[in-house]
Amino acid sequence: MNDFVKLAVRGVQALQPYQPGKPIAELEREYGLSSIIKLASNENPLGSSPRVVDVLQSNLEELTLYPDGNGFELKQALAAKYTNISSDNITLGNGSNDVLEIIARAFVNKTDSVIYSEYAFAVYPIVTQAIGATAIVTPAKDWGHDLTAMLAAVTNNTKLVFIANPNNPTGTWVNTKTLQQFLESVPDHVIVVLDEAYFEFASHPDYGVKDYPDGLALLKQFGNLIVTRTFSKAYGLAGLRVGYAVANPQITNILNRVRQPFNVNALALKAAEVALSDDAYLDASVQLNSEQMTLITDGLQALDLPFIPSVGNFVCFKVVDANSCYENLLKEGIIVRPVGNYGMQDYLRVSVGTKDENQRFLSALKKAI
Repeated sequence: MNDFVKLAVRGVQALQPYQPGKPIAELEREYGLSSIIKLASNENPLGSSPRVVDVLQSNLEELTLYPDGNGFELKQALAAKYTNISSDNITLGNGSNDVLEIIARAFVNKTDSVIYSEYAFAVYPIVTQAIGATAIVTPAKDWGHDLTAMLAAVTNNTKLVFIANPNNPTGTWVNTKTLQQFLESVPDHVIVVLDEAYFEFASHPDYGVKDYPDGLALLKQFGNLIVTRTFSKAYGLAGLRVGYAVANPQITNILNRVRQPFNVNALALKAAEVALSDDAYLDASVQLNSEQMTLITDGLQALDLPFIPSVGNFVCFKVVDANSCYENLLKEGIIVRPVGNYGMQDYLRVSVGTKDENQRFLSALKKAI
């Protein structure tokens, strides 16, 4: 029999599959537990907006029809909400992971290099390696992106720079002045991808952070900038997979040449459009996250466990034995996220849940460490 691994392209041969957070059903099978909470994948603990549930139930007949391959209505809704963009700036994706891969496939060759930070989102190395491009990983600074180091790493063959703001898994962020200076200095031939998957948590006027940059406001100034966002986090649609990229129309035109037809399903398009208009749900999601982040970090401090301050909906904390702590939490019915694959062997990441979920997590953690 052939060694089919050797038949794969060189970059794919060395890839390891992306490891998502452990599903609840898997833990049920392994330990026979029935009361499980999942705080591993940065999902919205409020569930979806009731308005989303209503629109899904009223559009089930569309299951037999192909979706609008252009996503016209959702693009119009995004352009109406963010008035500094138009539908010509938008590329829709099956989650923001999809658009990150589309960007890489559209612009990066095997002879090119891609820059991203240590401890940055796992999809960046995956798409870079799958293409066979050269990865340049710059050292982190205080667990976050060092944009000075990233700028210094740019070479003539650099095509992409990935910046996650806030960063996953560390929750760190880059302020407006630092990002602006970086964008002003990076060569025009380098495309900068600003991954804003957790934008709504960090930018909210009541619960966000001061001097947090809005990538969309920078697009007209920087033609080589692409901003990516998602409906999976603050909007509570992780299971439907809807994300989008916003860029100048020339870049958008290129991305839509690579994008697969019908890459966002019909119900997801409807749900995202409705979710985008439900400001009350979004405000409640961000308020809950702010309040419960404080509960978790206060609890970690009470247990004398170091953590990385985060402006996302998750926080990484340090324990003596991360593997043992993770397994002990699983036995208590609590799923968190190991981050050893990011080079953070002593850390675990916990998503912000409801008050009851977070209190249960902290109680279990006290026994698990």
